[in-house]
Amino acid sequence: MKNGNPLDKRFKIAHREALIGIILVLINFIWWYGFAYGLGSAKVEHYSYIFGLPTWFFYSCVLGFIVMVLLVIFTVRVLFKEVPFEVEEREIK
Repeated sequence: MKNGNPLDKRFKIAHREALIGIILVLINFIWWYGFAYGLGSAKVEHYSYIFGLPTWFFYSCVLGFIVMVLLVIFTVRVLFKEVPFEVEEREIK
């Protein structure tokens, strides 16, 4: 896989997109952990509720899911690139 080989560009793109995926997972975990343990660490008597759910659960699980779905859709449409999987014969030689 020396310079000029078309596979080099595909691997570079794949590594970049894998890194973006890892960053999205970390954002999701930090969001969930921050709201679940930040708001959920109070005594049950002090909880407030949104749509009948504890606030910590609503923000960490319900709203967090919606935010992450929108973030993934945005990321795939804007940051990911179309990469051909087929290798033409002239590229192999």
